[in-house]
Amino acid sequence: QGGGLSSVPPRDSLLLEAGFLAVLVAPLRLLRWGSPAWRPHDGVTFWAVRWLLFRLMFASGVVKLTSRCPTWWGLTALTYHYESQCIPTPGAWLAHQLPVWLQKLSVVATYVIEVAVPVLFFAPLRRLRLFAFYCQVLLQVLIILTGNYNFFNVLTIVLAFSLLDEEHVGRWLGRPRRRQGTGWPPSLGSVLATLTELCTYGLLLCWTVRYFSLELDWDRRVLHSKVAFTYHEFTTWLRTVTLPLVGVAFLSLSWEILLAMYRCACVRGWFWKLWATLQWAIMATATVGLFTVSLVPFTYIEHESNGKLWPGIHRLFGAVERFQVVNSYGLFRRMTGLSGRPEVILEGSHDGHSWMEIEFMYKPGNVSAAPAVVAPHQPRLDWQLWFAALGPHQGSPWFSALVLRLLQGQPDVIRLVQTDESRYPFQARPPTFLRAQLYKYWFTAPGEGSPWWRRQHVQEFFPAVSLGHPTLESLLSQHGLK
Repeated sequence: QGGGLSSVPPRDSLLLEAGFLAVLVAPLRLLRWGSPAWRPHDGVTFWAVRWLLFRLMFASGVVKLTSRCPTWWGLTALTYHYESQCIPTPGAWLAHQLPVWLQKLSVVATYVIEVAVPVLFFAPLRRLRLFAFYCQVLLQVLIILTGNYNFFNVLTIVLAFSLLDEEHVGRWLGRPRRRQGTGWPPSLGSVLATLTELCTYGLLLCWTVRYFSLELDWDRRVLHSKVAFTYHEFTTWLRTVTLPLVGVAFLSLSWEILLAMYRCACVRGWFWKLWATLQWAIMATATVGLFTVSLVPFTYIEHESNGKLWPGIHRLFGAVERFQVVNSYGLFRRMTGLSGRPEVILEGSHDGHSWMEIEFMYKPGNVSAAPAVVAPHQPRLDWQLWFAALGPHQGSPWFSALVLRLLQGQPDVIRLVQTDESRYPFQARPPTFLRAQLYKYWFTAPGEGSPWWRRQHVQEFFPAVSLGHPTLESLLSQHGLK
């Protein structure tokens, strides 16, 4: 909020909320525990992390359809996404070359992982939760390979660890597996659990085939897909399930609270029992409070459900909203760059006739330069230039300030553009003139002349100015930057 460039990005909001939850999850050892690795209330605080992950993923899937973006509804979003995202990776170029049917199938998989699978976060069967965990990790790893989204994907994977248990993590660490009964026939509970899992996977597959019209073409060896429901049908479904999902989450939280209370009762020694119960009461109250307040931003995905919430919940949210301890989410609502990736290219000159391009460290510029790999770092200036290219420069007041500082040769600003002095053409002397051009960029196809990009000039983005130029002075005064 102090940067002044734009509203807080969803990734920063996620970091703020996850950081607050980490205060509850992290061990607080005012007194020494008999067991340093486990506390009775851990299940409650980890549930809060699981609820955050659910809100993030479910909303991210839902908003792709509620936005009515034709590329998400046509399952063609990924045919544009890899080249039009903020800062692609070399893996994005490779993914962009995949056949269209596979790109569309990838969108179907995204919907399944983001909308259907998150419900399994609250499943009572651990193997269903493990299935949900690996689905989320798969999605995040693929995003990491094809795009630079700073810490977001790593943080999402960290949140997904709330779906695991100590036994499963112990296998990764090489701990001996606990002995379990291997007698035959298996117990009734084991049979029912296995049948429930198989039914869940079967329903998930059947619903995917039905609602996305999956059809295998044996002759062409492709799997066709298309959305088999309407916008009205989807919004009706969303209205039907939003509040029941809140109810499922509430039941899951209630179970964790009761289970933690039972564990407190099993602690040996009256003092340690009292101490465990006190911590349980504090953490349970905090978790219930966060869950209650988070219902307001969660139900933003369906306004009728949001209006049915008790007014007191809205007042509670209003009281804590400015602290951003709970937030609304929903990434990639609409796809950009349908006619090519817009890119702002800065140019400088000493005489106003011979212009040299100023190449940024991370964003596309030189068509022969490979896309950068910078995650988990977030080059915010390069990101802001991506947003600036989507509209006129008047919509990005900070751009005038950037031009001013580069004309002045301010070292701190130059280092945001380039840390390698040999790649900054005006290191010896600041440019006398600066301007910006708008280009459209596209990934090349295999075998084209340029190895990575091709581009086409569109128009002037920012007029040529120098220090004291009336246009620059007017823009700076207009935006209060003088």
